Amino acid sequence: MWNCSALSADRKQGIKKANTMTDSAYTPPKVWTWDDKNGGEWASINRPISGATHDKELPVGTQPFQLYSLATPNGVKVTVMFEELLEAGHEGAEYDAWLIKIGDGNQFGSGFVEVNPNSKIPAMTDTTGDAPVRVFETASILVHLAEKFDAFLPKDGAARTEVMNWLFWQMGSAPYLGGGFGHFYSYAPEKFEYPINRFTMETKRQLDVLDKQLANNTYIAGEDYSIADIAIWPWYGALVLGSLYNAAEFLDVKSYTNLMRWAEMIAARPAVKRGRMVNRTWGDLGEQLHERHSAADFETKTQDKLASEDV
Repeated sequence: MWNCSALSADRKQGIKKANTMTDSAYTPPKVWTWDDKNGGEWASINRPISGATHDKELPVGTQPFQLYSLATPNGVKVTVMFEELLEAGHEGAEYDAWLIKIGDGNQFGSGFVEVNPNSKIPAMTDTTGDAPVRVFETASILVHLAEKFDAFLPKDGAARTEVMNWLFWQMGSAPYLGGGFGHFYSYAPEKFEYPINRFTMETKRQLDVLDKQLANNTYIAGEDYSIADIAIWPWYGALVLGSLYNAAEFLDVKSYTNLMRWAEMIAARPAVKRGRMVNRTWGDLGEQLHERHSAADFETKTQDKLASEDV
């Protein structure tokens, strides 16, 4: 007969833990209903319906491209792309970057929803043609700009396909990093072992994919800098450099030596340094350029400069 007293201390602890997990397990209802108070730090902007919540037209500047964004990883992709185009001499890539405060719900204004019915930043209007063209989703924006200026994307063949492979790898993978790992490790109102372990495992698998790819390639898709690098760096480069989720030590990022080499190399590019400042509202005041309307704004309109003018 089984003798409970003969169980080891470790076994007893395991059973106790399993029972605790069972007792606290969530049983889904037959029909889900929205609890707008549940969801942690971003509960106020997460909702199960789409569309505008209020009337608010978007501002429009004088530059050929109108960008509405915030310096999240997705926002940084596009501002880095614009700054790289300008760095490469494409004067037609001048842009107005307007700040969208997602914590305040700006993305649910009627004007923003007209540009992006999905109410996510960044969103862009291209005014260079006969009629304005809306462009949303970062992969679409990057490809649109790359094709328009014939830059950072090979025209055809295997090289183009390889860049597109990695561009869409990022689009499919980053939700596990941001909405999965980042949410449960950093933003969720409570820490739970199972989701953190689940998404940590996937995040480290993705870091390993990148590390192995970069073992034999200078850049993500080969020997040329491309929109694949521009798309991936704000997520995975920022993560391993310690500026995303404060998770570098937890993920042991220094063990991914090829990825670290690439991340540091991209971070040193002048256009990347500028791009990550645009629409940024946190951190060092000298690295915050809330709105960008010309190249001169980097010298005169950062928050440290504006603060000194108010003194």
